[in-house]
Amino acid sequence: MSRAPRQARSVARLAAVQALYQMEAGGAGVESVVREFHEHRFDRDMDGVRLAGADEAFFAKLTRGVVASQAGIDAAIRDRLAAGWKLQRIDATARAILRCAAFELMHLDAIPREVVIDEYIEIAKSFFDGAEPAFINGLLDAIARDERAA
Repeated sequence: MSRAPRQARSVARLAAVQALYQMEAGGAGVESVVREFHEHRFDRDMDGVRLAGADEAFFAKLTRGVVASQAGIDAAIRDRLAAGWKLQRIDATARAILRCAAFELMHLDAIPREVVIDEYIEIAKSFFDGAEPAFINGLLDAIARDERAA
C-alpha cells in the first residue's frame, strides 16, 4: 500500500476513535455520527489548513463494526484487564482506542497485527503523555495473542 492510502487509513482510524468517543460522551447513534463525519469533518479546511484525506469507507467500517461487535470486543478487553479492573474505569478515549484496535485484530485479518497495534499506539501517544500508551500496547498485544491462538 502506498503512502497516500496508508495515511488515509491512519486518518480514518483516528476519526473512528473520535467518533466512538463522541457516541459515548453524547449518546449519538452510529449512523448519525458516520453521516456527521462524512458531511462536516472529512475533506475540509480547518483554520485555513486542508485536513488530510480519510479513507471514509474504512472509517465507516471501523465505526459500525465496533458498535455491532462491541459485546465481544469488550469481553476480549475485560479478559485481559488485571483482577479488579473494570472496563468503565479506563479513560473514555483509551476505551475508544482499545475498541477500534480490538475490532481490527479480531475481525480484519488482512491487516497485519503489528501494523494495527503500531497505528493505535501512535494514536494513543497523540492523546496521552503518561503510561496509557504502554498500557494500551500491553492489552493489544495480549488480545492479538489470544486471536492467534483461537
